[in-house]
Amino acid sequence: MPQLLPSLIGLPYDASSSYIRGPAQAPPHIRAALHSSHWNTSTEGGYELSPEKLRDRGDLRLPASAEARLQIENGIAALIADGSGPLALGGDHSVSYPILRAVSRSHPPLTILHLDAHPDLYDEFEGDRFSHACPFARIMEEKLAERLVQVGIRTMNDLQQRQVERYRVQVIDMRSWVSGNRPQVDGPVYLSVDLDVLDPAFAPGVSHREPGGLSVREVLTLVQETGGTLVGADVVEYNPRQDLGGITATVAAKIVKEIAGRMLAEGGR
Repeated sequence: MPQLLPSLIGLPYDASSSYIRGPAQAPPHIRAALHSSHWNTSTEGGYELSPEKLRDRGDLRLPASAEARLQIENGIAALIADGSGPLALGGDHSVSYPILRAVSRSHPPLTILHLDAHPDLYDEFEGDRFSHACPFARIMEEKLAERLVQVGIRTMNDLQQRQVERYRVQVIDMRSWVSGNRPQVDGPVYLSVDLDVLDPAFAPGVSHREPGGLSVREVLTLVQETGGTLVGADVVEYNPRQDLGGITATVAAKIVKEIAGRMLAEGGR
């Protein structure tokens, strides 16, 4: 498998959000936290995130319409063609679907590790098949991944449970997590981090707060220690309008740092 240098790309899109808009404003806030002088550029593993090692491709200019999906897919495909591993800053979670359309072509057989309070497996939500509540239904029906492993779920209803069974999704919900169940993945892995996987005490700046979630340290441990080789990732659903004192922006930036550090470690950089 070719070794990939991580590249940031902002996806300022939230037209598929179903509740509180705001994630389209997230990428510059995460970048500002990432480059803040309150900390240094080193990851916990000792990797320095210089501009040469963590390249920043800026933000795509995305319309608030269906055309954004094709633009995201093409933008991610261009990064991959240039030898980069995409590290996308959302944006609502609907952006994962066009990202995976590009990533899956280059990295079969792909496993998705999806950290979220919500399964995002609705076939359609409020009449929209491309809602941020639906991306993993689209991903699995198109067979863009061989496996989907979801961690942190705590909002499963009967409809989504049927989708879990239909697509053979492995779900480690919070009760199972507390009992000690952990994901086992290998091969090429795409990591999708919805920040509402975290308990709102750690990340209040999300649109859909759901108490009873993971801690920041638990998410970082998943990033750092889960098996497989990271070929791309997204960090989505940060809503600056809901944040308190930039807490969630800083948490998002920390997660981004550790994802980048892992990709560098796996690339021998």
